[in-house]
Amino acid sequence: MSCFQVAVLASGSKGNATVMRCEAGMVLVDAGISCRRIVQGMQKLGLRPENLDGVFITHEHIDHVKGLETFTKKYPVPIYASAGTWRGIKQTLPRIDLQLCNRHIFAPQTELTLGGLQVRSFSVSHDAQEPAGYSFRCKGHTFSYVTDTGYVSDIVKRELDGAEVLVIETNHDPILLKNGSYPPMLQKRILGTRGHLANETAGRLLTTMKALPRQVFLAHLSQENNTPDLALSTVQGIVTQQCPNATIQFYVTSQDEVVKNREWEDYHEQNIFE
Repeated sequence: MSCFQVAVLASGSKGNATVMRCEAGMVLVDAGISCRRIVQGMQKLGLRPENLDGVFITHEHIDHVKGLETFTKKYPVPIYASAGTWRGIKQTLPRIDLQLCNRHIFAPQTELTLGGLQVRSFSVSHDAQEPAGYSFRCKGHTFSYVTDTGYVSDIVKRELDGAEVLVIETNHDPILLKNGSYPPMLQKRILGTRGHLANETAGRLLTTMKALPRQVFLAHLSQENNTPDLALSTVQGIVTQQCPNATIQFYVTSQDEVVKNREWEDYHEQNIFE
């Protein structure tokens, strides 16, 4: 059993947002769906947005910041992102008032403490200004989040080692992508080192970790160049072949439905951390 409650409110090219809660606090990673959907998704989990300890933005693309402007007007929650991402957010959302945001610059390869939660930002490779992934540490346990990266760098490998719960991108199957309807330039972008992770790459990453995570969320699936079954079977197949004794619990995220780990079911909110 994990000490982290993780719920992916939405994941994919149309919008991304994930809630993580543990004894030390509660955070939102990305706000790429409407503020209304974020609030509704949290309410279904028995949570209130105003109780968030922070919002962590990975990068400025619209599918990661769509709801941020409205959210910052309604909730004075601290928002964390790299300096480059903040510059990009202003370009993506020109009407956002950065002076009114509870805005904090969080540089990659640095760490901050949020109550009892230790948070580390790390660089990823994507065609954004200063994209990042995040690791959250609570009482010796780690939850890590990395999507929108074209390849797995040594920095990413190092940061993910020891993660108990992991959200990892499984964006596409290269064969489906190459045989699909995307034009050559878009295919090249997705397959490039600043694009998105393929199913197989994510699976192989898991097998190189010093200790396998207990739970893995397969995230940011392309609706055109992947399927939930294909992503799961590819990753599971690689892990089973290389690590036959693995006991990972996999969750395949959705663009339209909340996908949560079993910790939400095992306890009622009022006594989960007693």
